[in-house]
Amino acid sequence: MYTILICDDDSAIVDAIAIYLTQENYQVRKAYNGKEALDIIHSEQIHLLLLDIMMPILDGIHTVIALREENNSVPIIFLSAKSEDTDKIVGLNLGADDYITKPFNPLELTARVKSALRRYTKFGSIPESKNLYQTGGLIIDDEKKEVWVDNELIKLTPIEYNLLKLLVKNKGKVFSISEIYEQIWNEPSFGVDNIVAVHIRHIREKIEINPKEPKYLKVAWGIGYKVEDL
Repeated sequence: MYTILICDDDSAIVDAIAIYLTQENYQVRKAYNGKEALDIIHSEQIHLLLLDIMMPILDGIHTVIALREENNSVPIIFLSAKSEDTDKIVGLNLGADDYITKPFNPLELTARVKSALRRYTKFGSIPESKNLYQTGGLIIDDEKKEVWVDNELIKLTPIEYNLLKLLVKNKGKVFSISEIYEQIWNEPSFGVDNIVAVHIRHIREKIEINPKEPKYLKVAWGIGYKVEDL
């Protein structure tokens, strides 16, 4: 059974989400600011974090920063108001996986939670045989779920790993933004350009010597993205 941590300073929202997730047979933990969320994550296993952006004591942005600095790969879905578009992009840049805009539909919420957990489970699973994918000095060891660039181990979030693996496995092939989103997020794409672009940029910052002139992860203008076959 998966344990989901809900963190929002509005107790009514926390309680409502808890009802939806409990009905889906998830275990639920509750927090009302980022500090409380970090304390819970440090004391027990959390499989997914639903995180508000605007909170007292420690907000969602700084909570994500703290978790990713610890190399904690727990999936994070932001709960955000429509007025917080800039914060959404900042959060995705820092390592959050997705966001849901308030007010949200309970069906959308549970669907996104299930999708994130599927990605997390896939990322953490161990295949029966060793699979290596390589282009130039970039190597993906899919047995160990490790990415190496020029003999340096690179830390990626589950979404970043799965996105990069998709492109490296199909090196030279251009994927549209919709194709990337539908294969990685496992749901229909609609208005997802910013979400994919932020994750692409974040991957580049980790694997490229100069992200502005990428060697591996290239854009095909007006079409999508690809990884070069080197």
